[in-house]
Amino acid sequence: MSRDGIPIMIAEKKIIWRHHTSHGQRIFVPPLAIGIACAVFIVMILTMGILDLKRSEKSLVSFLENQGVAIIEVVQRLSQENLDLIIQAGDRGDGSTFAPPREEALYPKTWLTTELAELGREVDNIWQADHLSDIGLKQFAAEQGLWFVAVMNQQEQVVFQNRSLPAEYFSTADANTRPPQITLGLLTELAQQKKISYIALKRKDGSGTVIIMLDREGLLYWGLKVSVQKAIEKLGEGQKQGLIYMTITNKKGMVLGKSGRQPETWRPNDMHVYELLAGTMKKESRKVLYLKKNILDMALPLYINGKVAGIVRIGLDKESTDSILKENTTNLIIFMIIVVFITIFSMWVLYHNQNRHLAGIVEIERRLEKAERLSALGQLAAGVAHEIRNPLNAISMACQRLKREYAPADEEKGPEFQLLSGVIRDEIRRLNGIIEEFLSFSKTRRLELRLYPVTEVLQKIVNLINEEAKSQGITIKTQGFETPEIMPMDMDKLQQAFLNFVKNAMESITGEGEITIAVNRKDKNYISISIADTGCGISPEEMEQIFNPEYTTKEKGLGLGLALAHEIIRGHGGEIGISSTSQVGTTFEIILPTAKSAEGLNNQKTVT
Repeated sequence: MSRDGIPIMIAEKKIIWRHHTSHGQRIFVPPLAIGIACAVFIVMILTMGILDLKRSEKSLVSFLENQGVAIIEVVQRLSQENLDLIIQAGDRGDGSTFAPPREEALYPKTWLTTELAELGREVDNIWQADHLSDIGLKQFAAEQGLWFVAVMNQQEQVVFQNRSLPAEYFSTADANTRPPQITLGLLTELAQQKKISYIALKRKDGSGTVIIMLDREGLLYWGLKVSVQKAIEKLGEGQKQGLIYMTITNKKGMVLGKSGRQPETWRPNDMHVYELLAGTMKKESRKVLYLKKNILDMALPLYINGKVAGIVRIGLDKESTDSILKENTTNLIIFMIIVVFITIFSMWVLYHNQNRHLAGIVEIERRLEKAERLSALGQLAAGVAHEIRNPLNAISMACQRLKREYAPADEEKGPEFQLLSGVIRDEIRRLNGIIEEFLSFSKTRRLELRLYPVTEVLQKIVNLINEEAKSQGITIKTQGFETPEIMPMDMDKLQQAFLNFVKNAMESITGEGEITIAVNRKDKNYISISIADTGCGISPEEMEQIFNPEYTTKEKGLGLGLALAHEIIRGHGGEIGISSTSQVGTTFEIILPTAKSAEGLNNQKTVT
């Protein structure tokens, strides 16, 4: 698009909008998606860990239950064996009378006799304390599962008894008459006829006798009780690690055997006792706190002769299983912490990398915008050059003709006329310089590299600029020009770059000053050209912008010289270093590759 034949650059809004997009307006889709995925992964891991802990706890409880079942099976087997031995011992011989043993033996018959003898001694102790009565004996017999309990004096007369024996139990008595006096002989006869066992325990001084009689139900209860208690005692001889307590009761709730410190009785709904006694439930367990310990309270039916005879209650220590669960929980927590840390770290890395990439994109956009501006600037410079140069030449020629042919006759107006015409000529020259800067920057900068001494290029610049420098009071010094340094270069372009550096140094000097141009061998592959001035110096803020085509501190001109020089030096594979001190001076150090290090360069290279 053009107006009056002059091209006009139109800025593209989309580039400017992208350049000013704030970080807060960007949507970080990949980190967000990864964050959601990581959160789901963490939840899955946590859920799986909790489920695994529950499975582990269930497995450990099942292991404890199996351990409890194994213990109860041992007690049940030993109880069955003991009971069978007691029954077999009762069937041998006359099978009716139990005599107190003189010493404790390890036979089933002796076990039962010993237990009944202990009961007789307990009754005797109560008798001696004068606390015995028929009612007391009745309550005692009911609690101990005894059919008949009585105490006889020295004359074998019953003093106290828990019940009266029916007359039909004695063959010597008539059913309609009162039963005869109970004697040891009658008890022996009764035991033989009715299959009722008894034990008679005489006092040491012969002052009385305690009689305990068991019917078949009582004999079965005491036989089972003795069998269970002996089984528990035998189990205690081995290792029973983890067993806190054991209590075995029959269907009526009477204790058959126990070991350890007994817990509190079950409250309603603690255990399904009726289902266990009915055999519909094989086992039941619950976790309780007992004696400041976590234990597994178990209940199982006791089977004797293939039928449920009672309930076994045991408590197993959960310390080992709890320690395993605690270790698993700790491992899960540590694993979760590691997963969360890795997730957060990954999110941070993604966020950081994306910000870096977005910053790179913004920088690329900025460079593209700059390139488009420079391209438009080049097009504009070409159009301006063609459109303005001819009018400027005409104005310049007209100004010269006015100055030469139309000078005022009045001598007083002559100096003013010369001043005004000089101003016009200087402004024309300044406009022509601006056009030259445009043309130089917009031209295609394709380098044609040839081997040439860099010192000769610098000497040409010194010869070219020396007179102008002297007129401004500036001294130009050279160092290292004696030894020619050969390097691949585009002589015209490199000369233009060095000239721009020297001109920039001259412009920084106000009044008298000094510029030093030095050539030094950096190493075998690089040489260093330094251009130092004693000018005003460059601030750190300006130092970051001096090669930017859009930045200038000049009141006249466009400030494209250093930007062009920078591109030329970069096109030669070189680098530029700057050091500056305010009010002391600035030094530009240009490092360029020598012939050996530039062998890989093409003969032609475009400056971008």
